[in-house]
Amino acid sequence: MGLLENISGPRDLDGLSNDQLVELSAEIRQFLVTEVSKTGGHLGPNLGVVELTLAIHRVFDSPYDAIIFDTGHQSYVHKLVTGRQDFSRLRQLGGLAGYPQRSESPHDIVESSHASSSLSWADGISRAFTMTGQADRHVVAIVGDGALTGGMTWEALNNISDDNSRNLVIVVNDNGRSYAPTIGGMAHFLNDVRTRRSYRKLHRSSERVFATFGAPGRALYRGIRGGTHGFLSRFTNNEALYSNLDIKYIGPVHGHDVAALQQALQQAKNYGAPVIVHAITEKGHGYEPALADAADQFHAVGQIDSETGEPVEVASKPSWTSVFADEIVEIADRNPRIVGITAAMLRPTGLHKFAEKYPDRVLDVGIAEQHAVTSAAGLAFGGLHPVVALYATFVNRAFDQILMDVALHKAGVTFVLDRAGVTGPDGPSHHGMWDLAILQVVPHIRLAAPRDATRLREELAEAVLVEDGPTVLRFSKGSVGTEFDAVRRTDDGVDVLREAAHKDVLIVTVGPMAKIGLQVAERLAAQGIGATVIDPRWVVPVPESVIGFAAEHRIVITIEDGVRVAGIGTRIRQDLRAAGVDTAVTELGLPDEFLDHGSREEILERVGLTPQDIARDVVSQVLGSKIPIARPLPDDAVSAADESAFREG
Repeated sequence: MGLLENISGPRDLDGLSNDQLVELSAEIRQFLVTEVSKTGGHLGPNLGVVELTLAIHRVFDSPYDAIIFDTGHQSYVHKLVTGRQDFSRLRQLGGLAGYPQRSESPHDIVESSHASSSLSWADGISRAFTMTGQADRHVVAIVGDGALTGGMTWEALNNISDDNSRNLVIVVNDNGRSYAPTIGGMAHFLNDVRTRRSYRKLHRSSERVFATFGAPGRALYRGIRGGTHGFLSRFTNNEALYSNLDIKYIGPVHGHDVAALQQALQQAKNYGAPVIVHAITEKGHGYEPALADAADQFHAVGQIDSETGEPVEVASKPSWTSVFADEIVEIADRNPRIVGITAAMLRPTGLHKFAEKYPDRVLDVGIAEQHAVTSAAGLAFGGLHPVVALYATFVNRAFDQILMDVALHKAGVTFVLDRAGVTGPDGPSHHGMWDLAILQVVPHIRLAAPRDATRLREELAEAVLVEDGPTVLRFSKGSVGTEFDAVRRTDDGVDVLREAAHKDVLIVTVGPMAKIGLQVAERLAAQGIGATVIDPRWVVPVPESVIGFAAEHRIVITIEDGVRVAGIGTRIRQDLRAAGVDTAVTELGLPDEFLDHGSREEILERVGLTPQDIARDVVSQVLGSKIPIARPLPDDAVSAADESAFREG
C-alpha cells in the first residue's frame, strides 16, 4: 500500500518524515500522470506544485487557515491531500471539478479561477479575520507567476501593504510560464533571478558544502534557505522589488525541496505580517514528455498515452481555433495593417501562427485583458486594425474598456472570442455564455457567430474591414463539425438554411446552433408543421430581413448558446415590436445560472436545448394556442407531443 492511500486529510501528513514526503511526492506525480492521461486535464501545472502543496498543508491548517489558488488549475494535489482521490471522472459530469469547488470540500475557497484575483480575495479574507477576532487564522495565496502580469494583482499588493498587522502569506509559484512563457517586466525580473549565475552557483555549492556534514548539515542548509531574508536573497537583491511595498520577502526557495519549502513557509507563518515566499518550480516536473513540450509543457492535455505523452486520439476534424489560426495569417498576408493581441494565450487562441510569421505584429500583454483592449484602441488610432483574441469568458473582464475606450471612440477593433457558449469540462468560470448578452448593449457594436468553418472565414474577413467601431466574432470549443450551405442568402447577408412552403415557424439560429435548428425543423415537418431555418450570421444589429421573415411566420423560435436573459432572442423580440410586428417569439438559450462541468452535449441536454426537447415544446405551443398553421396537423399530433415520439433515430 502506498502512502497516498493513507492520506484522507492534511493532518495525515504530519506524521511523515522528510524522506516519506519525498516518496509521497513521487507517488503523487505518478498518480497524476496515470489518472489525468485517462481523462485529460491540467497536468503540467500540477506536476510542478507537488512539493509546494505538501509543504503548505504541513505548515498551515486548512480549512481553518484559508488556502487560495491563482489560478485553480494547479489545485489537483490540494484535492488529493484533502481526501479527494477518485480522479476517474475528473472534469466529467458527476466527477471532480478541474478547479476548486466549494460544494466538493470546505478546503476549497475560491472557485472563479480567473487569474490575478487571488490577492484581492486574500486581502479581504485576512482583513475579515482580523476585524472579527480571528487574527490567529492565516491566509495563504498561491500565485502562479503568470498572475503577476495582471493589474489586479498589483492593486491588491498596494492595499495589502497598507496594513501590516495581518497573517497573510503570498506564495509566488515561479515557473516562468502561465500558459506559455510568461512575458513582461516582472517575468524578465524573475527570469533573471532563476538564471543568474550567482543563484545557480550558490544554490549548488552551498547545498554540497552543508551536505558534507550529514543530516545536521542538511537541516542547517534548509534552515538558512528558509530564513527570514532568504540565504540567496542576500546575493540576488530580490527584496528590492518589494521594498517599496513594505512586504517581507523570503527566497528564492527551491520549489521541489519540500523540507526547504517548509522552513520558508514556517518562517513566513511566524512573521505576523504579510510575507512573500518566492518558490522556483518547474512546470511538468518529473515527467519527461511534459518537459519536452516546448509549447506549454502539457499545461492542459486531452487523453494521452501515459508513457509517451502522445494523444490517444488525433482529431479527425479541424478545431475552430485552428481554422482561425490559419485564416488570420492569410488575412495578415493581404493586409499589413492587421495586428494581433492576446492576453497570455497565444497558442490557445490561435494567434501563434500569426506570431511565428510576423513576430513584430503580434503582442502578448500577459494576463491583462483590460490593458489589451485599451491598447488595441490606441493601435487603431495609430492607423492599424487590431484583432484581439481572447476566451469568451475572459472578455467579461474588459467590458468597460470595450465600451468606453473602443466603442465610444469608434475604434476599428475586432474581437475574436474563442470557447464561446458551453465549453464543457472546465465548468462555471469558463463557460463563455455571457458575451452575447453583455456585449450587445455596446452602442454600434457588430456581433457575428459563424456556424461552420466557411462562415468563420467569411465573417472574419468582413469584420476586419470595419473601421468605425468594434466587431466581434465568437465561436465554440472543439471541432468545427458539419458544413451547412445556405439555400439562398438575402441582400443583407442572412443565410436561409431551410425554407418551408408553409410558413408556420421561423427558427433563428445563432452560430453552431444551426445544426440543432435544422434537426428541429425536420421533426416539425414530420408532424405537418412548416419550419423555416435562418442563420443571420451577423446577429447584432438584427438584419432587416430577419424582421421580414418573422412577419411572414406565425411563431418565431430563437436558439442560442448564450445566456437567455438579454440574449439575441430578446434583441429580436424588441426589434420586432419596434417594427410593429406582433409575431410571438420564444427565446431559447442557456439559463441564468452557473452551469457545472460536463460535456457540451450533457449540458445542452440538461437545459433542454436538444432537437427533441425544442420540437416537443413547439408542438405543444401549436396545440395549446389558437395560432392557425398553414394546414391541419395530422391526427396523431397530440401523441407526437409526447417525449417518446421525439426520441433520437
